[in-house]
Amino acid sequence: MLAILLTGVPVIVLCLIMQAVFVAKGLRYYARFKQAHRERASQWQDIQVLSMVMLLMLLGIFVQMAIWACLFRVLGEFSDFPTALYHSAVNFATLGYGDMVMSQRWRVLGPIEAANGILMFGVATSVMTAAVIDVINGQTAALERDGEPLDKP
Repeated sequence: MLAILLTGVPVIVLCLIMQAVFVAKGLRYYARFKQAHRERASQWQDIQVLSMVMLLMLLGIFVQMAIWACLFRVLGEFSDFPTALYHSAVNFATLGYGDMVMSQRWRVLGPIEAANGILMFGVATSVMTAAVIDVINGQTAALERDGEPLDKP
């Protein structure tokens, strides 16, 4: 069990750092956008910035799945990267298909990766939610400033 923890924990730490990088990039992109469009962003600009934030969060998740897949390959659990990536994605997203299992020695890494995935999906969701709420608040404030009724479609 110690070998599993000594193998899994550094990968979790690496994934946490990777997600922090993508969150920081996404938030910086969003902050720069907000600064450039202080008055009022158009609907298409809001769609652009929200899409970029969502894509960055997804990219961060995909990178982490690939990191776990690399670990599984290094451990000799899978003969090719696509299979390791598939298994990693199933673990990370907590789908748990069970169509592929790792050897008895390393299979506890699956639930460890799933715990990592739950946390990272939560982080990504919170970033996207914060951006959406901020866009809604910005649009509401702009409408109020312009004297437009909020109940008008």
